[in-house]
Amino acid sequence: MSGTSEGPAPAADLIGPAVTDSNHQASRGTGPDASDSYRSAFAAAPLAMAVVDRAGVVVSANAALTDLLGAGPGELGGRVAADLVDLASDARTWHAYRELLRGREARLRCSRRLKHPDGHSVWVQVTVEPLRDGTGGVLLSAADISARRELQGRLRHLQMHDPVTRLPNRTLFFERLSAALDMESYERGGTGRIGLCYLDLDGFKAVNDTLGHRVGDRLLAAVAERLGRCADEAGWGRGSAPLVARLGGDEFALLVEDSTGTEQLADLAESVLTALQEPFDLAGQRLSLSASIGVVERQAAGTTATGLMQAADTTLYWAKADGKSRWTLFDPERNAHRMTRQALASTLRPAIDRGEFVLEYQPLVGMADGRLSGVEALVRWNHPQFGMLTPNRFIGLAEEDGAIVPLGRWVLATACRQARRWELERPDEPPLFVSVNVAVRQVWDSDLVADVAEILGETGLAPQLLQLELTESAVMGSAGRPLQALQALSDMGVRIAIDDFGTGYSNLAYLSRLPVSVLKLDGSFVRGFQYEDAGTHASPADEVIVEAMIQLAHRLGLTVTAECVETSSQAGRLRRIGCDTGQGWLYSRPVPPDRISELPACPYGQTVGNP
Repeated sequence: MSGTSEGPAPAADLIGPAVTDSNHQASRGTGPDASDSYRSAFAAAPLAMAVVDRAGVVVSANAALTDLLGAGPGELGGRVAADLVDLASDARTWHAYRELLRGREARLRCSRRLKHPDGHSVWVQVTVEPLRDGTGGVLLSAADISARRELQGRLRHLQMHDPVTRLPNRTLFFERLSAALDMESYERGGTGRIGLCYLDLDGFKAVNDTLGHRVGDRLLAAVAERLGRCADEAGWGRGSAPLVARLGGDEFALLVEDSTGTEQLADLAESVLTALQEPFDLAGQRLSLSASIGVVERQAAGTTATGLMQAADTTLYWAKADGKSRWTLFDPERNAHRMTRQALASTLRPAIDRGEFVLEYQPLVGMADGRLSGVEALVRWNHPQFGMLTPNRFIGLAEEDGAIVPLGRWVLATACRQARRWELERPDEPPLFVSVNVAVRQVWDSDLVADVAEILGETGLAPQLLQLELTESAVMGSAGRPLQALQALSDMGVRIAIDDFGTGYSNLAYLSRLPVSVLKLDGSFVRGFQYEDAGTHASPADEVIVEAMIQLAHRLGLTVTAECVETSSQAGRLRRIGCDTGQGWLYSRPVPPDRISELPACPYGQTVGNP
């Protein structure tokens, strides 16, 4: 057998003069009879052994070693021992062996696979120990462990393979994946890329529940067979076929080492979908199913097994969310958005305590006289990592996990406190009312009426200077506790406004019975007006619809606010058809509270902020 790349140096050069006489027992005073006994025992021992001198050359070998290596009588004497049992095949073992011959090591043990002259392989456990006879020689022994290795191999196969599908299981899959991502493996050649198709069977649970686990296991085995065929076809003309593994339940994976790009993975995923869409015939049971597949392909360098599987799991989730029976390619931008959403959700509640939220205010202007009459409070999240975030980035998350309740209470208290401060700072001006958005969950999960009463009492703000905005769908569906809360707030003097009016399922008869005082027209109606200064005219239908809603609101005793007013021509039309209040960039973008306090009463047609 060959050694390391440098090869074993000549024994005499490495160690010194060869020892040619193995009968060292006589020199120790044991006598010829003892020496003969030792030689007889050595020759007849069932354990394969050889005496090796300090130069690494075989002095004598017993019959068991000769038989084990398939050599003829007397053939092993004078041979380099390291070559006989392949000790030079790896650098660490070769170094330890040379140190042992020099007397610097106490023992060496290793396993080697040797080629027998008749063609079969033999696994041996090689042990090398110093001879305690003062010569510096060593005793080399080799035990045949082929049967044990075979048993270990069978046990490992059982341990590493799924009993239902006979495919590699999760343990073996991750072992192969980790090896593929090892730096040395992809630096030796190949594309240096890796790909993964991670699939889940759609509706498999229903098969187990209705037909039983026995049929389910047959179906899994049939799926495994088809996946194997897909992998074999994908491997034609390439170095190797993808590894197919069952990761557990109805989850499978196809690992592509040295992938050539996303196109290769897309072709593999498409072939898998096509193969699985063909009906399965299981002992008279004809079953159809589909699969959702997450596809990831990337450079192996810098990729970890955990990172690759997380990306694959995320992409599989996208495939299911997008409608199932499809494959989806990993999208870094989509994943970044998901990760951002998770990061925001996990830090939302602590951010309230850390004071990371701020309020900006957008003016509400009277259409008839163009004077500033109130403001809408709009919450912003001054996130330390992502910067200033608008409500559409976090309000939905806050409503999902209930953080909207403490956040809404903070917004309400801050806005009321600020409105009272403006009132005190501008004693000669009519006081500004403040409009605050309220989520339905605030009504259900907290005592909104008590919160409002407490905050108004603490700040000294008059109830008439507070307006609460709820969306149309939330207000129109109000019954029981929400309706009682709205009525109590109205009785207190607080104004209730329906936000985004015209986009929900307005029940006009029900509207007349709600304690509502303001309708805020959704901005889509205002944006639907064509601009006269662009050389076009407003759509008659748009004006008719808006005018009808305004007239209806007035007959019910309600005032109307138009959102998203951006041009003077829009404002002029709204004023002509009777709209009461306008809000939009024509007047001002949302601004910090100090900008509002600096604004004078503003005549119609001039902006009160920096659009």
